[in-house]
This record gives sequence, C-alpha cells and structure tokens, in this order.
Amino acid sequence: MPIETITPEELKSLSDGRLVDATVLHREGRFDSAYYLCGYAVELALKRRICLTLGWKDGYPKKKFENLASFKTHKLEILLHLSGFEEKVKKDYLSFWSVVVEWDPEVRYSSQDTDQQTAEVMLASTKALLEVL
Repeated sequence: MPIETITPEELKSLSDGRLVDATVLHREGRFDSAYYLCGYAVELALKRRICLTLGWKDGYPKKKFENLASFKTHKLEILLHLSGFEEKVKKDYLSFWSVVVEWDPEVRYSSQDTDQQTAEVMLASTKALLEVL
C-alpha cells in the first residue's frame, strides 16, 4: 500500500493559509491563536522545503513514517536541520529564527497569554522566514 503524502504545493498553500489566518487573528486581538498558527505556518514551510531538497515530488508523509521516523516531528529545529536550509537560515535570518524556534505545538492545550507585541514579532518573523523557505 502506498504511503499517503501531502504534496509540496499543498504544503505551500496550507502554510500561506495559516499565515493569512494568523494575520486576521492578530488583527482581531486573538494573540495566542495568531502566535500558534504562525508556528504551524513555519512547520509546513519547512516540510515543503524538505520535499524540495530531497526531491520528494509525491510529497511529505501524512501518517506512515516507516523508515522515516526522524521526519515525524513538529520540532522546528529538527525540521530546519532536515530541510537543508539550516546554515542559510541561521546565518542570514537568525534573529527571525530565534523567535520562531521557541514555538511548541503543545501550546494548543493551554492559554499562553501572548501579548500583542510578542504576537507581532512572531508574525513578522514568520513572514520573513516564509519568504526564504
């Protein structure tokens, strides 16, 4: 049975959509949710970059990670390493990366009391990284 995947194009569309959603939520004062979606936008962009770097035209595995356990992660630091863009991002975009890498998908289970400034910095950092990824 073939592995179910999500194509690089779908990952890009989802990433862009999460950024739009985060922007709208930020504008509406929903700073926790805006922050959270920014992290997912970067995660999706990194997974797309992994597909492009490794030539995975069929896409990123959705569920079955047989022999690909390293790729089954939400950890941005690991995904950046696997993407082939670690050196470039840490050299040229370190200030943005330093903000985004603090994201943890587990924040979905709690209120973070993210203030407006923190959400704005996360949004700006996400936008900058999505441009390079």
